[in-house]
Amino acid sequence: MVVDFRRTRHDHSPLHIDGSTVEIVNSTKFLGVHLAEDLNWSLNTSTITKKAQQRLYFLRRLRKAHLPPPILTTFYRGTIKSILSSCITAWFGNCTASDGKSLQRVVRTAEKIIGVSLPTIKDIYTTRCIRKATSIVDDHTHPSHTLFTLLPSGKRYQSIRALTSRLCNSFFPQAIRLLNNQSLV
Repeated sequence: MVVDFRRTRHDHSPLHIDGSTVEIVNSTKFLGVHLAEDLNWSLNTSTITKKAQQRLYFLRRLRKAHLPPPILTTFYRGTIKSILSSCITAWFGNCTASDGKSLQRVVRTAEKIIGVSLPTIKDIYTTRCIRKATSIVDDHTHPSHTLFTLLPSGKRYQSIRALTSRLCNSFFPQAIRLLNNQSLV
């Protein structure tokens, strides 16, 4: 896979490793996350949505067996929410609105099946970002610890300058904004 954002398209020369040519593909799966050459998250989101919708069948079956909502909620957290929130800090910030709606549709369907209120996909993302950012700030040996520098006031973190919306919506700028907003509350 070649990620190239230059305005003019170039044909890339083939890469050779130990005498064999490496195949150029449009997308690949790495650690359970589907990466596309244009860094579009639609393929990843559609795969996650499809997998979560398949698990909704089992939630419906448990509901038909008249299990109480706390057990259904536990099942939801273990089988559906875990799929929806897998590596969410890496990809959700740059999802399209339609991808976010399809993910939220799965959560709403689970809410209707269980009969209780569940956190939105945006709330899950926010919680995970804050938790991950806090662990990075607390761990001085983390490679990304230096990205979280406090301002002279000691209360807020210095924002990362982002010239593109892709960078602005990525994890580190979002995490700094969330930590700064959290400290204001």
